[in-house]
Amino acid sequence: MIHVAVGVIHRQNKILISQRLPHQHLSGYWEFPGGKVEPNEPVDDALKRELFEELNIQITEAEPLFCLSHHYPDKHVGLDVWLVESFTGKAIGNEGQQIRWVERSQLKEYQFPQANEFILEFLNQKIN
Repeated sequence: MIHVAVGVIHRQNKILISQRLPHQHLSGYWEFPGGKVEPNEPVDDALKRELFEELNIQITEAEPLFCLSHHYPDKHVGLDVWLVESFTGKAIGNEGQQIRWVERSQLKEYQFPQANEFILEFLNQKIN
């Protein structure tokens, strides 16, 4: 199983999404930023590290939302999903990926990996 820390970054009623790069699994799909948790690494540390590496932001406030797992034909992922409502820095695609701030109602216009379906359902109901 691949353990991933995922950040639902929420600011001014918009959510940050990023597009997966051509060399990545499910390239071209949109996702909530994050990345692999290293062995023995606390999940919150992994989330902070990944969001700094990917987006050049430093988390100042985040809370865990839920964990979920998904089986793809070629891999199994476990997602630790966190709500990030406060950070410093300006979000940029540090790895050349596109990023967008979108309203919740716009999320359905983007193609997300199947593992993100529960996150999308949750956002449609919970975050104001």
